[in-house]
Amino acid sequence: MRVRNLAIAASAAALAAAGLSLPLAGTASAASTLKDDYNGDGYRDLAIGTPGSNSVTVTFGSASGVAANRAVTLTQNSIQVPGVTEPEDEFGENITSGDVNGDGYADLIVGAPGEKVEGKPSGSVTVLWGGQGGFTSGGRVLNSPDDTAGRYGEATVWTDFDGDGSPQLSVISGDNWWYYSGAGENGRVYGLEVDFIPEGARLDGMIAGKFKVKDGSGLVLYGERADGGAYTAHMNGGFGDYGYQAEVLGEGDDPTATRDAATAGDVNGDGYDDLITGNSRAGEGGSVTVRLGGDRAFGAPVTYDQDSEGVPGTDEAGDGFGASVSAGDVTGDGLPDLAVGAPGETIGNVSASGSVTLLKSSAGAFTSGQSWHQESAGVPGVGEAGDGFGTSVRLKDINKNGKADLATGATGEDIGTTRDVGAVWALRGTATGLTSSYAASFNGSDFGVGTAGAGFGRTLR
Repeated sequence: MRVRNLAIAASAAALAAAGLSLPLAGTASAASTLKDDYNGDGYRDLAIGTPGSNSVTVTFGSASGVAANRAVTLTQNSIQVPGVTEPEDEFGENITSGDVNGDGYADLIVGAPGEKVEGKPSGSVTVLWGGQGGFTSGGRVLNSPDDTAGRYGEATVWTDFDGDGSPQLSVISGDNWWYYSGAGENGRVYGLEVDFIPEGARLDGMIAGKFKVKDGSGLVLYGERADGGAYTAHMNGGFGDYGYQAEVLGEGDDPTATRDAATAGDVNGDGYDDLITGNSRAGEGGSVTVRLGGDRAFGAPVTYDQDSEGVPGTDEAGDGFGASVSAGDVTGDGLPDLAVGAPGETIGNVSASGSVTLLKSSAGAFTSGQSWHQESAGVPGVGEAGDGFGTSVRLKDINKNGKADLATGATGEDIGTTRDVGAVWALRGTATGLTSSYAASFNGSDFGVGTAGAGFGRTLR
């Protein structure tokens, strides 16, 4: 069934009555310092990757959140995007952001691990320059270095790795990872230490955080071993040390390892980032694990599933709880809360309709939560078998009220008779948690990527 789009259906009068407005993107006269404000208007923007259609849709933030009429969809066939779209590219499989060229506007960094380049291993990363008018200044493509089996661009991170005060780009391929020195991606590329990675393992994700030191970044890599077991490792130290001090956090059947998802946030307010991983295959229905950061050491892992005290629901086979995770301060109390996707959750008698659980933080623990799905009051749409609501989640403050909002994707959402087009929902943060008031929803058809199997909303940034 087609998702009802509350954001578009809402009248201007209703929005005005709520004290909201609908400014157009790119109206600012000065650049922003936000890492993901691509048009410099002072609001964070939401990027939606749809590798099934080789596209990225950017919905520009505003006081009224996000909506389909303030957005742009980019493909490698767009005039401002380098390259040419090919079916196997997977453009949008990975998205990150940062001011790469130092002009004060955030730039969009897009991985396409399936890209085929003659004479090179597969994969590429495209940097699209942000600016006052959005993405009008073109960009640059980084091709895969030679020393890899391919799938360069499987994951990217933009952070200050070497402690020189300016961020750098790091990229992983299926079996290797890379660091760009200097300013942005203009410096030399270095292949980092990989001896700690098990033979035949495939890397799928990477995040950065101040896990063990407050004045430097650590990295967590995760993926799958050759035998199908999960693999999760942490590295600390500055450039030249990454990989040489690798610490395996979990692997194989260890439920605290992940091949699915990871996020970072200081959930106990001690100045160290804490690592949160999701394992959708752990136990019956999946789980999430929290490792508190600290002075040169992680705390003991604490795992939550849907049978844990304060967590809504019941731990059931196939739920996929932990398939996606994101940390962000929804309530505005200064501590990150946690969104957990369970795309396999059965709602009523509808299998794999999917749900998202918001767990509220309390001094480093998650003691209460609320579950959201398409049958929740005020949430647009109707849950159907295989929708996969919660396939992706992202918490970020879109409307600049000091409280993170939830975006979540359902890649199996059908639109009319077209299967698996995919859709994205946005729920606002409040002092008491998420609310469905003024909920927004949109799908791939709203942005010209409504083909069968597109899976709109696979990646959220």
